[in-house]
Amino acid sequence: HVQLVESGGGSVQAGGSLRLSCVVSGNTYRNYCYGWFRQAPGKEREGVATFYTQNAITSYGDSVRGRFTISWDNARNTLYLQMNSLKPEDTAIYYCAADPRSGGYCATWTNFGYWGQGTQVTVS
Repeated sequence: HVQLVESGGGSVQAGGSLRLSCVVSGNTYRNYCYGWFRQAPGKEREGVATFYTQNAITSYGDSVRGRFTISWDNARNTLYLQMNSLKPEDTAIYYCAADPRSGGYCATWTNFGYWGQGTQVTVS
């Protein structure tokens, strides 16, 4: 059973940076598609970025491309999201997610079976 625990959220001024972490445990399958998602009040959940451990390929949503960077530290079993040039519209609860994957796509529109509890990011 995969468990994910996010941390690193907080309040920051526009233009600032934050790094989110997601510690993963129970990930015993060979490869995983990991993702970051966010949900702002009154809005639908939005895919932010994905990382596929099979080939280290990443993908980003249009609204964050060029500002956010997703990465995976295999030694620490931790997924990161470096967020730079933050904007007020980035305010949301950020969730990390995981899904065992063997081939195929790793993208925010694919299914994710495991989710963390979320961490709040507020940009003012």
